Amino acid sequence: MSKKKIGEVILDVRNISLRFGGVNALTDISFNVREHEIRAIIGPNGAGKSSMLNCINGVYTPSEGSITFRGQTFSHMNSRQVAEMGVARTFQNLALFKGMSVIDNLMAGRNLKIKSNLFLQALRIGPAAREEVQHRAFVERIIDFLEIQAHRKTPVGQLPYGLQKRVDLGRALAMEPQVLLLDEPMAGMNVEEKQDMCRFILDVNDEFGTTIVLIEHDMGVVMDISDRVVVLDYGKKIGDGTPDEVRQSEEVIRAYLGTGH
Repeated sequence: MSKKKIGEVILDVRNISLRFGGVNALTDISFNVREHEIRAIIGPNGAGKSSMLNCINGVYTPSEGSITFRGQTFSHMNSRQVAEMGVARTFQNLALFKGMSVIDNLMAGRNLKIKSNLFLQALRIGPAAREEVQHRAFVERIIDFLEIQAHRKTPVGQLPYGLQKRVDLGRALAMEPQVLLLDEPMAGMNVEEKQDMCRFILDVNDEFGTTIVLIEHDMGVVMDISDRVVVLDYGKKIGDGTPDEVRQSEEVIRAYLGTGH
């Protein structure tokens, strides 16, 4: 696990409950995320992990509870507000533009940063042209960082799955987020691809200083790269602490071994 200086609480989730009709997806969940840490959310299938991420980034409105980001408290926000505040997200099922090139997918991640109006952007004149040059330079840095230079002009749909996941990470990084939400970034990857993705996540956390909230099924990965772990089961919190503390929790062991299922 990386040794680094963890900062103050940047994201505080308080008493979040989420109901769909008569079904409780989340029940009274509280935890916080500190600046510059890698915070994992784990749990068996159906535990409510993606629902929790959807509450944080404004896809779902919690039935109860609040989320505080950098001292501002919200009972609900929409996804654009969350993005404008500096929270970016990758998705379990890739939401890339498959027919567009790698560089154009990453440029799409710069959308919130672009000040020129659409007309000037289309003509690429004056301030819009200069602005595009700056955004492209930033995107090129991400391409170098993620080691995908050879694929910059390739349509994303033609890339192997592991590289598509890397492009998805790059598009989120293009937003220059303070907090990056990763929803199973290693799902479906082989061992080598997982090792690469682990390295990039640690480097993003270290070199960009980005705070990371991570959902991941691979327990080995979680225990290796996380600073703290929160454990959900059936929409309830059953554990919260360092990887070692969580690993030794009898309730967590029961949930994962299936004796409670």
